[in-house]
Amino acid sequence: MAADDADGLSSDSDTQHLNTRVAWYYYIGSMTQQEIADRLGLTRLRVNKIIGQARADGSVQIEINMPLASCVALEESLKSRYGLVDVVVVPSVKDEEVQKRVIGEAAGLMLGGLLRDGQIIGVGWGGTLVASVKRLTQRRHPRSRVVSLMGGLTRGSAANTFEVATDLARVLGAECHYIPSPLYYPNDESFASLLGHRPLAEVMAEARRADVALVACGDLSGRSQLFSAVSLESRQIADLKALGTVGEVLGTFLDAEGVPVDHPLNSRVMALHPADLKAVKATILASGDTYKLPVIRAILRGGYINRLVTDEAVAEALLRGA
Repeated sequence: MAADDADGLSSDSDTQHLNTRVAWYYYIGSMTQQEIADRLGLTRLRVNKIIGQARADGSVQIEINMPLASCVALEESLKSRYGLVDVVVVPSVKDEEVQKRVIGEAAGLMLGGLLRDGQIIGVGWGGTLVASVKRLTQRRHPRSRVVSLMGGLTRGSAANTFEVATDLARVLGAECHYIPSPLYYPNDESFASLLGHRPLAEVMAEARRADVALVACGDLSGRSQLFSAVSLESRQIADLKALGTVGEVLGTFLDAEGVPVDHPLNSRVMALHPADLKAVKATILASGDTYKLPVIRAILRGGYINRLVTDEAVAEALLRGA
């Protein structure tokens, strides 16, 4: 073994891959040097040298300017397998909140590259999308309009669709249009009467004309923010599971094949229907963590989105079980 291999500073591709992974885990994944050493089977001294060299040679600035070969390979495989236009895969980390943040930040970079003045940009809700918006740089798009793709939640949340849409509009200097409605309705009569309300109908029509859409998804494990923000009865959740539901996108519950299940909640959800996402030119799903794997796979099988941002473990599982 060459001397430069021993201290982790070689420029060959295998060592560069390792060095990039170390830098990513430390600067983006918020892992300690010892945690990285244990995870990768290195000494703490070697991890320290790699981190120091990355700072010294400019590889680490605000972003890490080195691709992870394994993630790039997964991205290309996912694009081919699911017919996607673009995919970004980030390394997996144990901390769920950190994972949401890094997926969100990567989605923000993808979104930023798609934005042009004069567009209609539709957004969903959730902590991942909050991180996406925070990652965007301030710009002036006064002719653009941001529109929420789903009704509001019955309980306050910083990740509410209203807040996400407002923050995005502020970054773009754009108008912001909301769906002035709760997400779910208690009965068909109340849903039908509100659906015909002109201001609501106009915003829903605008949502269907979106040029770009950024969405997340939730599962049925109880870890989804939807369960803490919307008052779903235990009976409703049990019925959804009995129908084979694996999760939701924009409040519509899907089975493993991506087909909306035959449940009353799906017939009175005030949101853009997943099928309408297919007409949007650029659609980004930002979601990860293996507990969401079934619903992410369902959304891909349904063909609802054409761009994906996820983590390495989910990407590998998607390719094993497509």
